[in-house]
Amino acid sequence: MRYCLSLVMLALLLGGSALAQNRVRTETIRPPGAAGSPPANQPAAPAQPSPPPAEKFTADGHVVAPARQAAAGPAIITDPSQLPGAVARTRERILAAARSGNLGRLVAVMQTYQPMPVFSFAEDKDPVAFWKATYPDSEGIEVLSILITILDAGFVHVDQGTPQEIYLWPYFARLPLKALTPEQKVELFRIVTGADYKDMIDFGAYSFYRLGIAPDGTWHFFVSGD
Repeated sequence: MRYCLSLVMLALLLGGSALAQNRVRTETIRPPGAAGSPPANQPAAPAQPSPPPAEKFTADGHVVAPARQAAAGPAIITDPSQLPGAVARTRERILAAARSGNLGRLVAVMQTYQPMPVFSFAEDKDPVAFWKATYPDSEGIEVLSILITILDAGFVHVDQGTPQEIYLWPYFARLPLKALTPEQKVELFRIVTGADYKDMIDFGAYSFYRLGIAPDGTWHFFVSGD
């Protein structure tokens, strides 16, 4: 009898243990911060690249590569009355100084702009000394004649809507030289020689003196070469 009771109690204990095990609920334990992680079979979204830094630009008069020159070129403007007031006033100030024949007077106009307009791609600091060294036979005065001829030529309004927007003289600086019409070549030869033209054809772009004024009237450069 005692043996039977022992068997019955053992069976009850084992059955209760099994029932207790069946009632246990399991759950996945996630580490902190993992609640928003994608499932293992789903790749994580790629990180978004940082936005590029804002472009900074200082007009310095360097030659524009032929690859950036449109085949047809920008519209050529020959009437100075189409200039914005600020640009027209700067142009007149420059012309008045150049017509005076006084290099110092032109430099005085340049010094009213900060930074001073680029006049050389070397480390020259004195425009008068630079022009006298470049044109020793005329003690630099020749550059004033070139300047007047440049500003009397047609011009273009380029890079509109960008930080590089500028009014540029002469328009040849943004036109493919090989595409010039005979009439345009006559205008070009008022500024350069035939030998200069040949060299620039080989180079791929106009590289003689050019002058740039921003829409707000800031004079940025009067420079030759590259």
